[in-house]
Amino acid sequence: MKLKRLILAFAFIYTPIAASAWGVLGHRIVGEIADSYLSPNARKAVKQILGNETLAMSANWADFIKSDTTYKYLSPWHYVNLPVGLDRKGLDGYLDNFTEPNIYNKANEMIALLKDPKTPAEKKVFAMRILVHLIGDMHQPMHTARKEDLGGNRISVTWFGQKSNLHRVWDEQLIDFQQLSYTEYTKAINFATPEQLATWNKASIKDCIFESYQVCNQIYATGIKNDDKLSYNYNFDWIATLNQQLLKGGVRLAKILNEIYK
Repeated sequence: MKLKRLILAFAFIYTPIAASAWGVLGHRIVGEIADSYLSPNARKAVKQILGNETLAMSANWADFIKSDTTYKYLSPWHYVNLPVGLDRKGLDGYLDNFTEPNIYNKANEMIALLKDPKTPAEKKVFAMRILVHLIGDMHQPMHTARKEDLGGNRISVTWFGQKSNLHRVWDEQLIDFQQLSYTEYTKAINFATPEQLATWNKASIKDCIFESYQVCNQIYATGIKNDDKLSYNYNFDWIATLNQQLLKGGVRLAKILNEIYK
């Protein structure tokens, strides 16, 4: 058992992962941004739960732990498949009636666990790590995408001549192309205006998902298809959108934690 824990700890720090969420850098950027907006109470609570593990370094735990088959059940928590053509009322109804594990109901479940003073300390660590990850995933547009193509995983493209897929481009490759560390990336984009902060901090979980769903629909509306060759133009067209989604994710993660620990 002790050996297993050591292996998992090693994997947490060093193991690269296949595309399944923002990717290592994206999640750390969201966590690092969130850290800059924490209230004193929230900062103290996060420290009590995670110890010396920062939000940025906890953000990929939910992906790294997939190396342990015990946690295989977490896979559907990272996304929600949404039908084409939903308006806001339709999305609300869909989420309210979709009872299988998904990013919406599990994010709310983690919030409830963190709010409950009776939640055991070990379970609070789990809930915090999962929540940090899911709020990041929620702002990756291809995590609110279509079941028929597995959130873009079945749309095969090339990225600067290398085989890839639409989901991986948004998870990792657009971010990696900027050639920045997660701390450098955070410093480069963490400039939300007071007006943006006021608007973004009003968002509910459903608002976050609907916004990502709208961005996802815009991505599909460009006519993206198998064998498309993506490179400089795609970066030019979408990097501002991607950066705003990362920034929103960080701001909103902090807002949620600040609300939990008022």
